[in-house]
Amino acid sequence: MSVVNVSDANYKEVLAAGQPVVLDFWAEWCGPCRMVSPIIDELAEEYDGRITVGKVNVDENDTVVAEYGIRNIPTVLFFKDGQVVDKQVGAGQKAAFVEKMNKLL
Repeated sequence: MSVVNVSDANYKEVLAAGQPVVLDFWAEWCGPCRMVSPIIDELAEEYDGRITVGKVNVDENDTVVAEYGIRNIPTVLFFKDGQVVDKQVGAGQKAAFVEKMNKLL
């Protein structure tokens, strides 16, 4: 499974699906977001079936952005049982994301 396109319409459903979730908040015009995007895509493949990986376009989804107080992008939130348990603000190395994702399992 690849990355899930998460929106105001479906984010509650994604978070309630019963497995850990990682959400990447991004925008088309954001340079650091473009650096993080391929890492997120790789992680979606590597953790397929164990962690749901989604992307939220901040320019199109005001509700979910406001609910989680996203002020800087990229911001990646890590959810367990529907609750935020960790986050990464700004571009990061793949190893940092892997470490946080392994804590979700």
